[in-house]
Amino acid sequence: MSDIERRMAPIQEMRRNEQIRISPVRVIGADGEQLGVFSTDEALRLAREAGVDLVEVAPNVRPPVCRIMDYGKWKYLQKKKTSKSAEQQFKELRLRPKTDDHDREIRVRQAANFLAKGAKVQFTMRFRGRERAHREIAFDILRAIAAELGDRVKIERPPSMDGRNMVMVLSPAKGVSDRPVAKPAKPPEPAGSVEARAALAPSPPEGALVASTSEMPPAVQA
Repeated sequence: MSDIERRMAPIQEMRRNEQIRISPVRVIGADGEQLGVFSTDEALRLAREAGVDLVEVAPNVRPPVCRIMDYGKWKYLQKKKTSKSAEQQFKELRLRPKTDDHDREIRVRQAANFLAKGAKVQFTMRFRGRERAHREIAFDILRAIAAELGDRVKIERPPSMDGRNMVMVLSPAKGVSDRPVAKPAKPPEPAGSVEARAALAPSPPEGALVASTSEMPPAVQA
């Protein structure tokens, strides 16, 4: 990259064609070649012959630097590039209260990798059926994940409900590195009642017979 291009204006609306008032200007061709210093009228003529625009890319130098380019196409590509970059900087990881230890460990390690690359991470806890009645379980799991990541992160959004899901957003702490993540601790046991534990227990197969304690045969005395 040339010294001139390093001083180009940021990606914003830039003066182009008849909006360029100062003359003369230094002109860069569509292929990046420096064409020289021309009057603004002559530079405009060159751009029109090429069927594109004359764009002022470095207004604060003397003479100002203009480039012959397709401004509409350039803006579209820059917007697409910026949008893709923003998407890469925000990652979502989904889990459920019933997610097992192994899958949970994988998600924690994925989060650590994303954070080390400067991305924010959103954990989305998705509920099904009776799970929604025991949100405290999901809250404890998300808090445990944040604790596992420790000083890697700052909690940008604490665990909270967002529609039908619970969401937590973490961002990289200053100085976060690629150091390895400790093996996650065992997720917290379902809090409180038998009902809360039952909400996370796997459902029996359809049609399976489940015996109640009242149907169990009496113990045989020795």
